Amino acid sequence: MPSLDRLPQVNRTALLTRPVEVHHETPFTPLTAAPSELRLAIVTTAGLHLKGDRPFTADDGTFRVIPSSAGEAELVQSHTSIGFERASQARDINVVFPIDRLSELVERGQLGGVAANHYSLLGAQHDSTRPAAVSGPELAQRLLGETDVVLLTPT
Repeated sequence: MPSLDRLPQVNRTALLTRPVEVHHETPFTPLTAAPSELRLAIVTTAGLHLKGDRPFTADDGTFRVIPSSAGEAELVQSHTSIGFERASQARDINVVFPIDRLSELVERGQLGGVAANHYSLLGAQHDSTRPAAVSGPELAQRLLGETDVVLLTPT
């Protein structure tokens, strides 16, 4: 994200006056086994999706499935926020979607495996109640059935 002083005044004001949600009831769930025995899925808010998928639009509360077999060349980003810094991700997808790092952990035996699917949402939501109410339950059910642990990569 660019520094505030590089944004137009209207965007600075919007960011500085935007309410921030606080979730005190979010439960901590300890690991049930050593990481070397667990499958991991990535959930990112980078707005990534397969080239053939429907692009994200502003305040899109849906998610996209990214098969773990998908290569970097198959992914595109349709994140809509002007405050989203894309240069780092353009140089190395692992900045927002660390799939290569996970593969290295699996190769070294430090991680049991990578889930068949990863998931992407659009960050910079003006109203997070929609993705939480609409996409959240379905995404949670998918993750419960597909993986043991989730790595969240907020952007």
